[in-house]
Amino acid sequence: MFERARKMENLHILFWLGKDISWCLEWKVLGMAMIIPTISLAIFITFITRQHRKEMYHNIAVCFWISANSLWMLGEFIGQDSLRGDAKYLFFAGLTAIIWFYVSDYFIKPKTLETN
Repeated sequence: MFERARKMENLHILFWLGKDISWCLEWKVLGMAMIIPTISLAIFITFITRQHRKEMYHNIAVCFWISANSLWMLGEFIGQDSLRGDAKYLFFAGLTAIIWFYVSDYFIKPKTLETN
């Protein structure tokens, strides 16, 4: 499972960089087109790592991060930079996922249980 997830993560990084480079260079059509494979692959990676809590929560945060990043990019591309403010909720959702993992893993969950 981890071998498959790692290969997918490498492809995912390629998509993510393609999206962000397109944003930086203001290639609107390519940037907007790259949102779909980037988010889709992030969701798929999260799904295939669902049996491993640590991996899953970190991948949930990545999904929120890319979604927020994409919303911010779309806002700039369509002249609605106010969407940046809406993106903050997605950034906070990703941060909340990570905080929840660490709080539940280190403070709530008994120390005798093994975490994946």
